[in-house]
Amino acid sequence: MSTDPTPGVFGAAQLMLVRHGESIGNVAAGEAERAGLEVIDLETRDADTPLSAQGAEQAEALGTWLRDQTGGSGPESLWCSPYVRAVQTATIALQAAGSSLALHLDERLRDRELGILDLLTTTGIDARYPAEAARRRHLGKFYYRPPGGESWADLAMRVRALLSDLDRVEHGRRVLVVAHDAVIMTIRYVCEGMVEKDVLDLARATPVRNAAVTRLVRTSAGAPWTLAAFNEDGHLDREGAPVTTHAGDRDAYPH
Repeated sequence: MSTDPTPGVFGAAQLMLVRHGESIGNVAAGEAERAGLEVIDLETRDADTPLSAQGAEQAEALGTWLRDQTGGSGPESLWCSPYVRAVQTATIALQAAGSSLALHLDERLRDRELGILDLLTTTGIDARYPAEAARRRHLGKFYYRPPGGESWADLAMRVRALLSDLDRVEHGRRVLVVAHDAVIMTIRYVCEGMVEKDVLDLARATPVRNAAVTRLVRTSAGAPWTLAAFNEDGHLDREGAPVTTHAGDRDAYPH
C-alpha cells in the first residue's frame, strides 16, 4: 500500500461506506420486537453473528456493484469490521466481483457495544432495567451509555481515530468501508461536521439499509467531506435481492 501523498489531496479522497447484509441477528431482533418479547433469541455473541440467507443474496448483489466500478471509480482498498456479518459481506462481494482487494480488518469498525442491554428488546429493557430505560430517555441515544457499553459519542471517538489512520495511509485513495449502521452514521457525523440533532434526525428519518452504499468525497487538501450518495441500493433491485433496513430503536431524542 502506497503512502505517498497525491498532490492537492490530504488523506483518503473518497469513502464508500457499506452496511453489512442482513444478519440472523437483524431477523431475530425484529421478530422479538414484533412479538413483544423481552429477550432476542440468538445464541451467538454479537461478533460471531452471521448473515441470513437474504443477507448473503445482498452481498452477492453488492459484488455486482463492485464489479461495475470501473474507469477509476472503484475502491483501491478495503477496510472492514472484524464482526462475522461484515467479513462475510465483504468476502462474498469480493468473490462475486472477481476482485483481488485485500481485506483489512479493524476493530474500531465494530458495531456499537450495548453492555448489559445486549439481546434485550425495548420491552425487555423497560421490564428488567427500568432505571436504565428512564436514564436513556432523559439523555437521548447520542449520549446514553449503557453499563458496560458505548454511547454514540463513545463511538465517535474511535471513528475519529480510525479516520486519522485512513488519512495517514490512504493518501488520495478511494476506500471501501464495510461496517454497521451506527458506524456509518457516526462517520457521516464526524466527516460532515454534524451536531447531535443532525445525526439523530438522520438516523430516525433514513436508517442505513443493508448492503447499501454511501459515498463521501473531497477534492483537495483541507476541503470538507461532501456527501455524494446515501443509501444507494440499485444493485439490489437489479439483482433481485431483497431490500431490508432493520433500523434500531427510533426513540432517540432526549425527553
